[in-house]
Formats: sequence, structure tokens, C-alpha cells
Amino acid sequence: MPAPIRRDRPASRAGLAAKLALLPLGAAGAWIAWSRFGIDHDQTLHPALPGRHERLETPAGDIGLYGDATAPGVPLLLIHSVNAAANAYEIRPFYRHYAGSRPVYALDLPGFGFSERSDRVYTPRLMTDAIQAVTAEIRARHGGGQIDAVALSLSCEYLAAAALEAPGDYRSLGLISPTGFDSRFVGRHRDRTRHGGAVARAMLNAPLWGEPLFDLLVTRPSMRFFLEKTWGSKDIDEGLLAYDQASAHRPGARHAPFSFLSGALFPDAPGRLYEALTLPVWMIHGVRGDFVDYRHADRVAGRPNWTVDVLPTGAFPHFEDLASVTRHYDTFLADRDG
Repeated sequence: MPAPIRRDRPASRAGLAAKLALLPLGAAGAWIAWSRFGIDHDQTLHPALPGRHERLETPAGDIGLYGDATAPGVPLLLIHSVNAAANAYEIRPFYRHYAGSRPVYALDLPGFGFSERSDRVYTPRLMTDAIQAVTAEIRARHGGGQIDAVALSLSCEYLAAAALEAPGDYRSLGLISPTGFDSRFVGRHRDRTRHGGAVARAMLNAPLWGEPLFDLLVTRPSMRFFLEKTWGSKDIDEGLLAYDQASAHRPGARHAPFSFLSGALFPDAPGRLYEALTLPVWMIHGVRGDFVDYRHADRVAGRPNWTVDVLPTGAFPHFEDLASVTRHYDTFLADRDG
């Protein structure tokens, strides 16, 4: 009678553990292959806004610019936010509301939409330079006068910096759901491009896994998830989601978002920017969702040049209640003109 087979249980378990350890590597390899061969990274992207659509050559790179200058008045410049799939569609309701009643313009910031998406480190300085270049172009087209400018979310910090450097260019500033009123308000100023931001971005953007990693970030379920956090509701704008999907699947789409994710696009101590403003400033924000930390808003709310309005919305109030947002903005402008 043959002797019974004796199994080495520890060895069997070690073999199983080794096989299980390879599963994530296999899944990663499969996703990298799918990203390279199965995902379209050159999707068709139509203009996000009506009116004239052009591309300006600026020191910050080529900048996509929308404009409707059919009506007279003080020009209005609109600036979208910064995130993994940002673009001018984010200010579409505001743009469409004022088009035809005054000159209105909107840009795609560097790295987004129809602007240059080259592989470089994107910084607050670059974004501020882009805003200043577009502002100078608009002023030149309208007799050199001042303009009104409205920014959304993180871009409010860039607009504040631009206005501090060239206060004579702006009649007023509008800040929709501005960032920087949380713990960063009183933070120390550091250049993140010199303190890890560029290194972190380079690691994210490595040739082997940069594109697949970004593809994971901008899947439709992932983008819906983050928009729901922005809205504080599942009732998001489906047109924005669809446009974001196309915009995030264009050549070079990952370069600016990786600077954002690495921290290189966040100015430190934004409070020093906001508190230094002497121009008329209108600020509006919601109270719902994950981006409503305004613990330091009282640092500016009582100042004579600041007007602060609050709505029961998420962080994109102009999509949820455009009538209330524009009514508050028009009242702000009328009070300043009066």
C-alpha cells in the first residue's frame, strides 16, 4: 500500500499568498493596456460657449478665449475653476445670462479646455499671467477701460493676485465659492513648486502609469462622484458632466490636473491676497456639499469694499439658482455705481 502523500501546508499557503500578491499587478497591467489601446484620448471637443471662439498667443502659452461683444458696456471676464477636468463650461450659465447685454468673455486656463496643454509644471504664477494677458487683450479691444471679472473656486485666488498686481485693470472682482477661507487662509507662504510639488507631479505623470492613472481619475463614475460632492446633491448638471468627460480625454489633459493634485497650483496664505484687496469685491457661496468651509470669511465680510452673499446651494450656485446669483451680482454692481 503506497504511503499517503504529505502536503507541506506552510509551503502551499506561501504559494497561494504569492499568487494573490500578483493579482494587483495583473490588474494594474490590464488597466495600463486598456488605457493605451482601449480608451480614446482624442475625443471631439466642441466649444463650450456660444459667441466668438479664438486662441490667443500669450506669455502663458496659447489661451482659448470665448467672447460676445455685441452689446456695449463694461466688459465682463469669467474664469472657471481648477480640477481634474476644468473648462469654461463651468461658467456657462453666467456667460449666457450676460451675453447680449454687455461684452462678456471667458477663458480656458492653461492646461484646460482649448488652451495649451503642454507637459510643464502649472503654477499660480502661470494662471495669474494668463488672466493678466487676457485682461490686457480685452481692455485693448474696448478702449483701455477697466473690466469686471468673476472667478470660480480656486481661480478666485489667481484673480485676487492679478488684481493686486494691476488694480487699475479692474473695476470690481466677483468670487463665486472662493477657496482659501479655510485653514489655508492664515497659512505660511511657501513656493510649492520648490517644496515637493514638482517632484510629486513628476511621480504622478511618469510615462508608464501617468495616462492610466489619470484615466482612472476621470472615469464617468469618478467624475459624477466628485460633482455630487461639489453640488452636495445627486442632482448635478448632466451637460457639465458630459463636457468634462470629453475635455478630460484630449491630448495632454492630465498635465495640469497632476500639478493640481500635487499641490503646485495652491497659493499659500491666500488670506494675504484677499485682505490686501481694496477694489470692490463681491463674494457668494453655498452651504451644501464638501467645499463650504468658510471659517475665516468674517475676516473680510465686514469690510466696506466687500459684499458677501450666501445661498442654500452647493459650490456651483450659478447652476442651481442662476436667478438669485445674478440678482445679487447686479445689486452689488448697482450699489457700487450708485
